[in-house]
Amino acid sequence: MKEIELSAGTVAYEDTGGDGPTVVLLHGLMMDASLWDEVVAGLSADHRCVAPTLPLGAHRHAMRADADLSVLGTARLVAELLDRLDLRDVTLVGSDTGGALVQLVIGDGDRAARVGRAVLVSCEAFDNYPARVTGRTLALAGKLSPRLFGLFMQQMRLRAVRRLPIAFGWLTERGDAATRRWTHPVMTRSGIRRDAVRTLRAVDADARGLAGAAGLLPSFTRPALVVWAAGDRVMPPEHGRRLAALLPQGRLVEIADSRTLVPLDQPERLALAIRQFVTAPR
Repeated sequence: MKEIELSAGTVAYEDTGGDGPTVVLLHGLMMDASLWDEVVAGLSADHRCVAPTLPLGAHRHAMRADADLSVLGTARLVAELLDRLDLRDVTLVGSDTGGALVQLVIGDGDRAARVGRAVLVSCEAFDNYPARVTGRTLALAGKLSPRLFGLFMQQMRLRAVRRLPIAFGWLTERGDAATRRWTHPVMTRSGIRRDAVRTLRAVDADARGLAGAAGLLPSFTRPALVVWAAGDRVMPPEHGRRLAALLPQGRLVEIADSRTLVPLDQPERLALAIRQFVTAPR
């Protein structure tokens, strides 16, 4: 795990190094870079994989008091990370809210300058932010004070609660160990709780920003892949088809036997889809 000082604060990231094509992988709300561990294992032999833990509620270090922790602000932070690490022609991959971040980056000409390819994996799009029952419950909890939000999140210590549709139950079939780990920072550290609440209280502006980003996707004329869980109950499969149609070089791959978090439920299939996409001729 490496760390870099950005305008919002200290951000931790994994970097496998190497001379292969660079793949940057973005996670969602209340998650960290470990979402991608098994996908990275399938790619890192011949790809450089960079996976930051963004300030979305499971991060390592509290951010600065004046940091913009909205999803819109985090998209700018992703672009800043690419600049600071001098990453070029990257394949930018996002799952869940990470896919919303990818849309916000590639829809902006300046922020998209370092992106050569984009991959959207079962993610929030159009009017689905916060995403259905899971995201909306989290957004409602974000209206609480940071202290009360921490008390609310204490329920996630119980597996039975984590497996509910209002928690992670509809997001992953096989990733309970990861979801238990992701909820630990917000339950134990006041600074992380404050950051999470700041992010969740920005959902109205972020929802408008994400809805507007869809109209800008046709401007991204580089290769794009949309990977969707075929039976997703949180991110509508119809949204995957719409995203692929909006992107001039977009194509769709659907993955069976997976819930929203394909990197946890079907990492080998996802790694193969990304590998084939990155190595395909432009």
